[in-house]
Order: sequence, then structure tokens, then C-alpha cells
Amino acid sequence: MNDEFKGKSGKVKVMYVRDEGESGSRAPNPRTGKGGGRPARQEDSRRSSGPGRRSEEGGSRKPRSDEGSRGPRRDEGSRGPRRDEGSRRPRSDEGSSRPRSDEAFSPWRTVSRPPSERASVEEKQPEQGGKVAIDPEVIRRQRQEETRVYGENACQALFQSRPEAIVRAWFVQSVTPRFREALRWLAANRKAYHVVEDAELAKASGTEHHGGVCFIIKKRMGMAVSEWLSQAGEKDCVLALEDVSNPHNLGGIMRSCAHFGVKGLLVNDASLLESGAAVRTAEGGAEHVQAISGESFAAGLEAFRKAGYTIVTTSSHEGTPLAKAELPAKMVLVLGQESEGLSDSAFQQGDISLSIGGTGNVESLNVSVATGILLAEWWRQNA
Repeated sequence: MNDEFKGKSGKVKVMYVRDEGESGSRAPNPRTGKGGGRPARQEDSRRSSGPGRRSEEGGSRKPRSDEGSRGPRRDEGSRGPRRDEGSRRPRSDEGSSRPRSDEAFSPWRTVSRPPSERASVEEKQPEQGGKVAIDPEVIRRQRQEETRVYGENACQALFQSRPEAIVRAWFVQSVTPRFREALRWLAANRKAYHVVEDAELAKASGTEHHGGVCFIIKKRMGMAVSEWLSQAGEKDCVLALEDVSNPHNLGGIMRSCAHFGVKGLLVNDASLLESGAAVRTAEGGAEHVQAISGESFAAGLEAFRKAGYTIVTTSSHEGTPLAKAELPAKMVLVLGQESEGLSDSAFQQGDISLSIGGTGNVESLNVSVATGILLAEWWRQNA
């Protein structure tokens, strides 16, 4: 914008007001000596000639209130590079170990997708409102293929037995000295791990009884009966559990199996043996047993019978007292669900029926306690 006026000398003075859209550094105000921040004008194109010329800005414009207090503005060329999207810090919901909501604490939020699969998911689900949309189908598939294991002894045994199954890990600071070898292995093999506070670990593991450590692992699949029989030795006791599902009972059973050398468990659902509560209760024993699966529970028992195994059932009311029984070297010990015991069809498949004597003050023993007693007697006779 131009403005004209006549000074005392009669000369025509021209005042130029810089357009805000122009760029460039601004020179200090020549009249006040303060840093005005506006660029100096080119003398050959902006100035009027004449000896009595005043400031190129006419001397009548008042300096801006902030011109004396701030330094000269840097133009775009002198600024440092802007932080682009590639250099910004990740949001808390994009791979961080500290998600912002309880829902984001799901341990399957960002784990164990292969790079190719992760790229395809991100292409299909672009960022929306600053958050990456996660395909629910991917989460569902991960939950089917993976499980959480926690407890110090359980996680130590798992790391020693099959470290390649670990997908992700959480630790509290106090247990890290005892997991030094595991931490080195995780770092060397590019496995994600996090050292977190107790409250965050409780959310990641889903329990307050996490023991200071939690792993997400790939589940083991049940071994087929035919495959188990192909590698069985002359002495082999297999435990068959019909509808036993309580994780604490399963954990106690696996611990007894590991102690007395029983390595195979015929079950309806192999994944039950790797639930977090069952593995923690087993205190490392879960790594010494293998789930065995048949077409059905009855079909599995029949396959073992045909292979020369003796089917041994249990009853709290009838059967041969355990103290008088002779237990074969190759047998399948069948136990039933916690409340009802064995079904009639399973009980009728037995070659021998055993009972555990006692005072009779209670109707029966807990299934995990009964398992320990029966396996101890088999071990005594055959070990």
C-alpha cells in the first residue's frame, strides 16, 4: 500500500508498508534503533531522492508493540527442518508399551504380526483420527494361536524349554536380574519386551498374581495318538482327563505328572493345559508334559488299548484298593471331572478299577490330589 504526503521541504515523501505475505528478514527500525523485524528496502528501488529525506518509513509510523522485545524473524530458509511424520515420536497407541486406555492394554493389541501381514493390514486400515485401525479378525486369530503365561518359575521353565515360542514379554524391575539371560536372548532375537510397573503388568497379564513376569507365547498343538504311540517306550503311563477344566486342578495335575515321570496327557482340549493359571500352578511342570488328542476321548482310549496299554479307571466307592493293586508298566490312568467323576461310557472302558482308601469322612478326594497319590504308586512299582 502506498501513501503520499508533503514534508516541510516540499518534497513528496513516499511511505511503503510491507505486505504480510512477503518473506524475508526484517531490519531494525532506523529511527528507534530497535529490532523491528521488517526487511530493509532496496535503496535503488524503494527510496526517494533528496537531501532532507527522513526514515524510509516516513517517521510517522509507530513501531509495533512487540518489535522492540523480540528478535528478528527468521525466514523459512533459516529455520531448522520441520519434524516430518517419519521422525515424530510414536503415539502411545502405536507400538508403545504404555497404551492410553484399558482396552489398549490387551496384550494382543500390536503383537506378533509378520512384517508382510502387518503391512497389508495397515494398507487396508489407514490411520483414522490419528489412530491405526486394527482388524478385529487379526486380533481374534492371535488370541486363538497365542496365550499368556505368567509366574516366575513357569516363565523360567518355558524359556529354558522353548524360548522360540515367546512372542512378547513384560517384567517388573525387581525380577530382571533373575531373567538376565532371557532378556539378552529376547534382545538378540528382536523379541519385544517391556520393563513396567506392577499395575501395568497386572493389566497385560490379566491378573494380580503374575509373579513379576508375563510372556505371550505360541500355543502348542496336541499330539496325535498315533504319533505318541510311535515313540512310546516299554514303560509309559499316560493320564487321561475327561472334562477336567479347572485350571488350578490342571496345574496341580501337571506338576504331579512332571514329578513322577508321566509325560502324556490325553485331553479333549489341548489349549486348557496352557492357560495362564494352569501353567503358573504347575510351577514349571507344564514344560514336561505333552497334550495328546484323539478324534474323541473314547476313540483315544480305544487306540491305546489296541496298542497294548491297560486302561485303569478310578472310583471312590468300588474297585480294587490301591494298596493291593499291581499297576502295569504301560497303562492309561483315567480320571473324571471334578464334580461328577467319570462318565458311564468311560468307566466301562476300564480294564482295572482302583479306589483310594481313607476314613470316609469326605466323599472323595480332589482330582489333582487323587492323581498325585495314584501316580506315586505307579512310580513306586515301576520306576
